Amino acid sequence: MKPYENRQNVLVAFLNTEAGTGRVDSVVQRLGERCASEDRRLELTLGNIGELPGALDAATRLGVDSVLVGGGDGTLSHAASLLVNRELALGILPLGTFNHFAKDLGIPLDLDEALGVALAGPVERFDVGELNGHVFVNNSSLGLYPLIVRLREQHPMRGPAKWAVAAWAIWRKVRRPLELTLRLEIGGEQAVHRTPIVMVSNNAYQIEGLDAASRQSLRDGVLGIYIVKGEARRRLLRLAWRIVRGKASRAELEVLTTTAATIESGQAGAPVDAVVDGEVVRFQSPLEYRIRPRALRVRVPPVPPP
Repeated sequence: MKPYENRQNVLVAFLNTEAGTGRVDSVVQRLGERCASEDRRLELTLGNIGELPGALDAATRLGVDSVLVGGGDGTLSHAASLLVNRELALGILPLGTFNHFAKDLGIPLDLDEALGVALAGPVERFDVGELNGHVFVNNSSLGLYPLIVRLREQHPMRGPAKWAVAAWAIWRKVRRPLELTLRLEIGGEQAVHRTPIVMVSNNAYQIEGLDAASRQSLRDGVLGIYIVKGEARRRLLRLAWRIVRGKASRAELEVLTTTAATIESGQAGAPVDAVVDGEVVRFQSPLEYRIRPRALRVRVPPVPPP
């Protein structure tokens, strides 16, 4: 097929078979039925995140204007890193556990409704964050939180057992609290913070809460920075538990907004673990954060008429 020849009749899709909801088989069936009913050709890639670049290459080769990606926030974060500043748009099937990015874009969680948006919704441009060249769509956290995530990964569970593991992870680490010395540079001005947890987000959250919070906009062109306040450290066990559950409040956090920030943790070149859209990634200090305004094209629900 030549580029742009009957491209509206081709659907290029990638489904992460390791997505949190385990609905891949039913999604494959529904995709096949939908494409058959609309006389579409389906180019489907199934697999882990390592198969995603091949699916995007297929979309480019076939000349389509968007690619459908099914998975959770981690999958969509990887897709965004490959699609920033490209004309290929992202269609979203939210198949993860939390689906924060999809929810903040107004993507419906119902499979058929989300598929309708991914196939025919208008394309809009949205911001992404970047940490040392690594793109994120939701947020990045430093300090105690990466340790908690690693411990939870060692003991994967669902439901109430998941929270029991999280509580145990917090207690194990908070007995000897990890405290970072952060040299934060924003707009040419420097400040030093000592804190166990700091989070940087793609646009600002409307909190109460961190992980469970929502963003009213993903195109304000700013980073949100959330630093645990000094007085909150005395209640670190309770605070860390509240952060894991998405219940931390503004009274416990110092909140800043900026377009770029430099965070030094330890000596230059020292390894630093950060949680980036739910996954622990190792970087080298200093950590350079910036917002990339309107760098990602996404299919979203149409704006209802007034």
